[in-house]
Amino acid sequence: MARSDLLLALVKASSQGDRGRARVAVEAIIAEERAKRHNVLAERLESALQTNGHRGASQLAFGGKRGCRYVAELTPRRRLADLVLSEINLRACRELIEEQHRASVLRAHSIEPRHRVLLVGPPGNGKTSLAEAIAEALAVPFLVVRYESLIGSFLGETAARLKRVFDAARTTSCVLFFDEFDAVGKERGDTHETGEIKRVVSSLLMQTDDLPSYTVVVAASNHAELLDRAVWRRFQLRLSLDPPSRQALAGYIEQFADSLDEPFGHSPEAVAQGLGAVSFAEAEEFCRDVRRRQVLAMGEVAVRQIVAERLSAWRGRANA
Repeated sequence: MARSDLLLALVKASSQGDRGRARVAVEAIIAEERAKRHNVLAERLESALQTNGHRGASQLAFGGKRGCRYVAELTPRRRLADLVLSEINLRACRELIEEQHRASVLRAHSIEPRHRVLLVGPPGNGKTSLAEAIAEALAVPFLVVRYESLIGSFLGETAARLKRVFDAARTTSCVLFFDEFDAVGKERGDTHETGEIKRVVSSLLMQTDDLPSYTVVVAASNHAELLDRAVWRRFQLRLSLDPPSRQALAGYIEQFADSLDEPFGHSPEAVAQGLGAVSFAEAEEFCRDVRRRQVLAMGEVAVRQIVAERLSAWRGRANA
């Protein structure tokens, strides 16, 4: 059963002829019913929802069999506990998750939980993994925007598709993830950009403002300097994911060593020093390589020897 405040808002909007507010209330009810796994009711409400005589979000429902071709729905597997985060970033994420889980307490005091997060930093340092971990902690779908389908070559096509993605997201409690966010959120004052990208950014800003708080938007960018200044203002949490320090890298190696079924044979600090200045993605690839060779060795080669061999190969690899 939908919350009483949503039903009351729907009745008030309907009695006042406010179609916009009525639609927002219905979308919130649909999202709640989906979260409760009342999929049949959610589908019926979506079918009944009309916008100017045409079907709206129901054409692009993320749930069910009619998935939106502009997003990929992934099963979140990463957890916050799997990531090595700074104390500031970890605290910020835990607060966001708590606000979402206890949203009803906040709404009882006329406060909405935060739901817009911007992640910036060099590639390979956990932006996508963190977005996935937030979805896992919230137990909601993890939806990744697919730019190859979203960005069109005709005037106004990209903005229209972007609007359809946001329209669908309004009826689903989810984490909507924009990787490489500068592809659609570029600075509008850039003289080298066309008028089309400016229309896309303007549409993006309006659609982001319009999203309900149960839809969590996470955007990631390797080039924060390219983002429009108004884009920054839209995000309530702005977190910087920097390359790992030697200590953080050692902590990551230690987690990996603890997951093995035989002695690692090296101190995490020594391995971190041997890897040098790397991203978390590169450290993860090193650990996977060690694990790969361990499996193929079938117990005939000690992990200590494998780690030493992999470190030697790592030092001789080609660098960009």
